[in-house]
Amino acid sequence: MLRELYPSAWTSSPYDIDYRALYRIGIRGVIFDIDNTLVPHGAPADDRAEALMERIRTAGIDICFLSNNGKERVESFNRNIGAHFVYKAGKPKREGYRKAMSLMGTDESSTVFIGDQIFTDVWGANRSGIRSILVKQIGPKEEIQIILKRRLEWIVLAFYRIYRKSHGPAISIKE
Repeated sequence: MLRELYPSAWTSSPYDIDYRALYRIGIRGVIFDIDNTLVPHGAPADDRAEALMERIRTAGIDICFLSNNGKERVESFNRNIGAHFVYKAGKPKREGYRKAMSLMGTDESSTVFIGDQIFTDVWGANRSGIRSILVKQIGPKEEIQIILKRRLEWIVLAFYRIYRKSHGPAISIKE
């Protein structure tokens, strides 16, 4: 059960990932969480996020945003990016992940999910058969239910560290 919560990889930031390396192992679609993954909670897409999306597209990978937020939040973030998106996704339910893959024309083997939360992002991706990359949250501002879940994430991550020491990373995200 606990392993269902383990990400395929864990890194400090989505901005540090080598997306060309992901392409070389067959990744053709990246699904992103938005808040506290790419920008602080509620912030618009900034130049850095927009440049990252362009870098990913240049690597030959399609992009979809998957958010539990409403349409207005996701559309406004995506305004200058023009990626696929799914709002009110109901993460960790599988349906949103499947819809994102359908929009990108990818499947479980050619898709990776990148997010900052274990109990929504990582667990949902793993339940959907998609590899997952956990990143550290960008900003401290979060809703109270997320703050409470973060404390439980520490326990999962302690076991994850022990597991990865003996098993190595499940996916290579750096050159």
